[in-house]
Amino acid sequence: MAKTQRKAIDKVFILLGIASIVIFLTIGAAAWKGADFAITTVKSELAGQKIYFPEKGSPALDPDKYPGLQQYAGQLVDDGPKAKAYANEYIGQHLKDTAGGKTYAEVSTESRKDPSNEKLLAQKQSLFQGETLRGLLLNAYAFSTFGTLAQFVAIVSFLGAAIMSALVWLGLRHLAKL
Repeated sequence: MAKTQRKAIDKVFILLGIASIVIFLTIGAAAWKGADFAITTVKSELAGQKIYFPEKGSPALDPDKYPGLQQYAGQLVDDGPKAKAYANEYIGQHLKDTAGGKTYAEVSTESRKDPSNEKLLAQKQSLFQGETLRGLLLNAYAFSTFGTLAQFVAIVSFLGAAIMSALVWLGLRHLAKL
């Protein structure tokens, strides 16, 4: 291959490498910004709700009933994993205990058949409130998971930019030798 053809090919690959660096950096910056927004928003919104796990040794945090929550005893629910644990293990257990494992939809259907049944009405209200709070906390968990994934995308993108920078530098050195 002629030297001029090789130089032309090297220049094209160098330009493609520079374009790749710009793309990787743009994706990385956008992903990092999105991750920061998601994680910060979840933390501030959850902290503002002032939901705390019961204290260790409290009857409300019986180790036999809530073995997975002992690590969070007394802590503020302020991130996605804590929101998920509180929603699924703490509220979820209370919901199971409220109406013998029946869901809001099931109790609501029974309540419509017997509208004067005070016990069903009370269970319906408790299940509605509990399932609503549980759903909101699980949404916070999902949002924080997207934030964590965005952080991963940002890191991989910045790594890609670094690798491409090294390859462009090597290409420029090779071009200078021709």
